[in-house]
Amino acid sequence: MGRKLFSNELEARLDELLFASTSHRSAKGIADGLEKLTREQQERVLHWVGVAAQSYAEVGYLVASLAPRALARLDAAGFEAWVLAGLDAYDRQGGQAAMALLRDLDGFCAARAHAPAAARLADIEVRLARFIQGLSGRALALSAGAVPHTDTETIFLPAQLAALPTQDGNRRLYKATAALLWAQTRYGTFGTATADIAAALARWPDRERALRWFAALEAVRLEAVLGAELPGLAAEIARLRGPWPQELRGAVERLGRPDAAVSQTLTFLAECMAGEAEPPPLPHAGAIDLEAALRVRAARLERETDIVRKALSTLKGFGGRQGAGESAPAVNLEGGKFEFSLDGEALALPPEAQAAAQSLLQDLGELPPECLVPAGPGAWQPTEREGGGEDALTSHREPHRRYDEWDYRRRAYRRDWCHLFEVDLPAGDPDYVAKVSLRNTAAIRQIRRRFEMLRGEDRQLGRQPEGEEIDVDALVEAVGDRAAGAEPEARLYSRRIRSERSLAAMFMVDMSGSTKGWVNDAERESLVMLCEALETLGDAYAIYGFSGWTRTRCDIYPVKRFNEAYDAAVRGRIAAVEAKDYTRMGVAIRHLTQLLEAQPARHRLLVTLSDGRPDDFGDEYRGHYGVEDTRRALQEAHSRGVRSYCVTIDRHGADYLPRLYGPARYTVLDDAQKLPLKIADIYRRLSA
Repeated sequence: MGRKLFSNELEARLDELLFASTSHRSAKGIADGLEKLTREQQERVLHWVGVAAQSYAEVGYLVASLAPRALARLDAAGFEAWVLAGLDAYDRQGGQAAMALLRDLDGFCAARAHAPAAARLADIEVRLARFIQGLSGRALALSAGAVPHTDTETIFLPAQLAALPTQDGNRRLYKATAALLWAQTRYGTFGTATADIAAALARWPDRERALRWFAALEAVRLEAVLGAELPGLAAEIARLRGPWPQELRGAVERLGRPDAAVSQTLTFLAECMAGEAEPPPLPHAGAIDLEAALRVRAARLERETDIVRKALSTLKGFGGRQGAGESAPAVNLEGGKFEFSLDGEALALPPEAQAAAQSLLQDLGELPPECLVPAGPGAWQPTEREGGGEDALTSHREPHRRYDEWDYRRRAYRRDWCHLFEVDLPAGDPDYVAKVSLRNTAAIRQIRRRFEMLRGEDRQLGRQPEGEEIDVDALVEAVGDRAAGAEPEARLYSRRIRSERSLAAMFMVDMSGSTKGWVNDAERESLVMLCEALETLGDAYAIYGFSGWTRTRCDIYPVKRFNEAYDAAVRGRIAAVEAKDYTRMGVAIRHLTQLLEAQPARHRLLVTLSDGRPDDFGDEYRGHYGVEDTRRALQEAHSRGVRSYCVTIDRHGADYLPRLYGPARYTVLDDAQKLPLKIADIYRRLSA
């Protein structure tokens, strides 16, 4: 590391880092204090002072002032955690709260002494989200919350866990807690045909104590269910939990069976509430927010029931039934598909309705009777997403969603940092798409022919035990093996199979101010030609524009949602795509990845059309910070099974795109006029 820095050298470095401080105090005294540290410690302090000063110069000044005291009591990891705790406080509550937390070094050290091996949700949430989705196939969002609980669509976990003595143990505790909260959504905690949970809990004046007992007893019941369904996971949870507390031994005897129902939990709850005892703490049980869970669950059931009902109404032979006096169609669940059989004829639901029906089965065990009532004439359309036609800033005081943002300097997320609004585009020129289509008739016809060939392509499978043709390569190898005295391979045939496409594509269109003019025109023409061709291919696809103005106004513009047809409304929105503000890309990628992840397809593709690097107004995003946040968002998308590709008209794109997408997942065009044909050709290659 080299020699220690002298006071005058430290002072010069600090002056450079803290030039924006409003304190107007000399850094000489701070530099004198840092001179006594080792060179490694000095560099560590200077690094974190710079990180803190990027958020608020006064916080950086305080970190520098307190660093000798902090390093006398904390190791390198502890010092980093101390600074990050202050910066998190600044993000959530402002500068005064951050400085108060940093000054309370005694309190921080005392808390850390009890949590020497804490695990952070930010470090494992991507993996944990995939694990939860893998349990049942239905995605549950993960978010930081003060107390572990679920509203049946989001699992809330603490930002940090330190209940066990090792970091690995706390990470496994995250997994166990998330699994048990998932089990609440899957095995009847919030809905049952035999018990009205809210009414049962209303019997006791001390409702909070009743909910605490209910959560503990449900942990007993759900562990037994998991023991039958997922014995390996249940065994891991049991090892983390340890022996059941004495107060729950009776519950284990009566509820610790795979067939135990919520009604039995409520019966035992009445016995527990008859006394004055508190339920014993369980490290993995979490809490129960009954009101939020029942409200969110009811809204989801209504939404999914409506989707299935409308889909059923269009199926041949079922749309004319009126429900009364008619027998319900038979249901077939083989192979993971959801089919109806009516008068001996199988009727398959569309993909969106398939997913909704599977979700209803998980919640209710059966389809609700409302599904079997025809929804009336007309083509089936899934329910619209939330969002009105007015500008988000005037119609919603709160954003539609808040997203974390990655700060590479902290090596941590800034929680709920970006405020995202979905803003409806007004209808543009109704004749625009027709004019573009007419002007590009030959090109569209050419793209369609290519896509038709893609749709009808067969695949040749070699080295098969039987088939229509001889696999020459396999035969030559077999002859060579026999000549060498080895046992030849018996798979000598090949056969052709029809490729079944299962792909959902999301097109993310840059609507920043830099696209104004010919770039924006090229983007719109690209969308027209792409849509005209994709309608031939039949892939599920959606188009969203993005722009914004700082982290507090990140706008997403739905041009075509997955559940929308390519109709006059969508064509009008394509015509309305125009240059807006700035290019904060990370939050847009995270939001669109969630929408894409919800699609019932084996392959998911996110294609970005842009003219420049990540950028935003008046903050650090336009530098290395924005590139690293976007890269992190793309890594998150990849971990969720989403492939990403970028098409850019930025001649300097080769400087940063390899860092974002990798060397083979982007294309730089030197002329915007090439974009319409190029994007169609790129999509054809990516989806083949």
